[in-house]
Amino acid sequence: MSKPSVLITGASSGMGRATALFLAEKDFLVYAGSRTPEKLENLHPNIHPLALDISNPKSIQSALSSIQTIDILINNAGYGLVSTVEDVSETQMQAQFDINVFGTLRVTQAIIPKMRAKNSGIIINISSFLGKIGLPLLTLYNASKYAVEGITDSLRYELAPFNIRVHSIMPGFFETNFAKDNLIINEKTMQENSPYAKTVSTLAPTIIEQINNGNDATEVAQLIYNIIQDNTFKARVTAGEKAQKFIPMKKELSDEDFERRVREYYNLG
Repeated sequence: MSKPSVLITGASSGMGRATALFLAEKDFLVYAGSRTPEKLENLHPNIHPLALDISNPKSIQSALSSIQTIDILINNAGYGLVSTVEDVSETQMQAQFDINVFGTLRVTQAIIPKMRAKNSGIIINISSFLGKIGLPLLTLYNASKYAVEGITDSLRYELAPFNIRVHSIMPGFFETNFAKDNLIINEKTMQENSPYAKTVSTLAPTIIEQINNGNDATEVAQLIYNIIQDNTFKARVTAGEKAQKFIPMKKELSDEDFERRVREYYNLG
């Protein structure tokens, strides 16, 4: 039998890289998509680096043109914009959604016909616990991940007739160099004379610390493997301490009580 094939976007670092290595060790054929595929060369015999820019439809088409079958798609590529709504530029707004939301949709759209032709497939969207929970300074990132959760919910209905499973993983803060490599900062928001300076000085260092001291990315890789192996796996699952703390709390409390708990936890006043 041929090896199960998997496409991972954003595979050159963090959770994507950890998952590529984990699945390669499990004898999957891994197409590791990245804008910097050279970072994935000679990583493992089962890993095939793929030049892939999910913001560019032509790049997606080119990357997939020589691949006949994809059994599993892992939509992992994304980044976080740190900005208030007042300060965010039109370009920053569009770029955040172009990668986190429209990029996910573009790749999924390209892969669905390949899965539908086989009457089987698995799509796993790497979302965030911030796809269910709001935080200041991360509004655009929050909104993009809320959108990913909506995409997941709707696609589960849409693709079920073709035996294509769709799942979401909602990680908390993981030590994946995300703070260094995958956060884009709006400099205006960070200025000392910003009206939001108090929120920035309170929240930003805490978030950075929690990312830098977060869980190991291999936990997400293991979860992905578990989803692949279990065709009765639930629609979505949390990963990491913060997600496992806040998501159940969100379900149990009223919106107002939950907001109060978040304010207290992050000292937001």
